[in-house]
Amino acid sequence: MNAAPPLVLVFAANDPSGGAGMSADILTLAALGCHALPVISALTVHDSAGLQEFQPVDPEWLHDQARYVLEDAEVNAIKVGMVGSVENLTVLAEIAADYPEIPLILDPVLPGVHSDEMAADEYLAALRDLLVPHSLIVTPNQHEARLLASDDVDEQEDLPLDAAANRIIQLGCEYVLITGSQAQTPKVINALFSQNGRVRTDSWDRLPGRFHGAGATLSAAIAGALANDVELVQAVRDAQDFTWQTLKNAFRPGMGQPLPDRMFWARAGAEADETGAAEPEA
Repeated sequence: MNAAPPLVLVFAANDPSGGAGMSADILTLAALGCHALPVISALTVHDSAGLQEFQPVDPEWLHDQARYVLEDAEVNAIKVGMVGSVENLTVLAEIAADYPEIPLILDPVLPGVHSDEMAADEYLAALRDLLVPHSLIVTPNQHEARLLASDDVDEQEDLPLDAAANRIIQLGCEYVLITGSQAQTPKVINALFSQNGRVRTDSWDRLPGRFHGAGATLSAAIAGALANDVELVQAVRDAQDFTWQTLKNAFRPGMGQPLPDRMFWARAGAEADETGAAEPEA
């Protein structure tokens, strides 16, 4: 019997387009040699153009899905995407508190189009209070970082990213990776922060267009690297490189946004075999 690959417990919504959510996590982790343990947190009506509806799963179902797996297998990392409800965040925080030795990677996906303002504020507050303190690393984009860092709408727009990262770290996590995918800059600038301030800054050529699932791919790639015993700062760098390659090789299956190709390396290998480019020299 072969040894098990690194195991990553994933909490995410099901995205029928396969662009983000659980499909993105499973594909990314598989590409990095990990085995995903999928815990569905919500169901969505979603195509490549966007989210239409979502329905969180019952908190007891979330609890039982995770607990049975955690009692059965040795989990190397936990990756959290959209949880869907405050009740589910509460369950997840209790689980994280019981397994503090397992690194938790939090992609702070916020419920979308049909959340009223009060519900959105409650969910954001629960993320801050319940889950960020249990996270090794949080991976917001610039907009999400400012939302996590401040309740003041007037302050959010102009809040410096260094200040936003510091406030998030003060909530209890060890690292924050703020991504610049949504910024209007010639290059995508991603910055990693710790309690000691900015740890590293990475610059990537901005690819044309917008992609569905880039954030999920990045956070899952960090989880996969950590599960493979890569040190965190290097894991963040490796995950960015992997994500950029998936975007460079993106495909457009429908009428909406392109999706990252997490299996670009397998397709490239097959094409090389067909042309003979991968044949070793005599």
